[in-house]
Amino acid sequence: MQKVRRVISVVVQNEAQVLARVSGLFAGRGYNIDSLTVASIPNSDMSHITIVTRGSQRVIEQITKQLHKIIPVYKVVEHSSMVEKEMVLIKFPLNENVNIANIQALFEAYNGSIVNASDKMIIAMAADESKRIDHCVEAASIYKPIEVVRSGVVAMERQ
Repeated sequence: MQKVRRVISVVVQNEAQVLARVSGLFAGRGYNIDSLTVASIPNSDMSHITIVTRGSQRVIEQITKQLHKIIPVYKVVEHSSMVEKEMVLIKFPLNENVNIANIQALFEAYNGSIVNASDKMIIAMAADESKRIDHCVEAASIYKPIEVVRSGVVAMERQ
């Protein structure tokens, strides 16, 4: 049984305990969540939850069916045709080993830039597909980052 990476998009009523019920569904069945992102949908009382998980096709189908049973879930979308992005913020110390122009060029290659600077550090941001963010973090490691923070995946269904 081959485990595949899947992105599941869920639209829910924006109310207390909904996220606990959704994550509890995964925990109660022993499924792991690789990434979980939640944001309210503007001008509505709904929220959008994006979940990245891994499992066999049968497990993914079971998760999707179980999500449909949770009240107040309104929509569940799971398929491979989604536009997905992830963001990373990386803080670098400013010293003789750090070339700001090289860091700027690196982050521009991953749809990013330097977003904050002081006399002691700079913070760069990139927003791209998860695999490309992995590569960005790996490439940035030569500059000895102080801190790396990743946002988790956000996704939108292609029409």
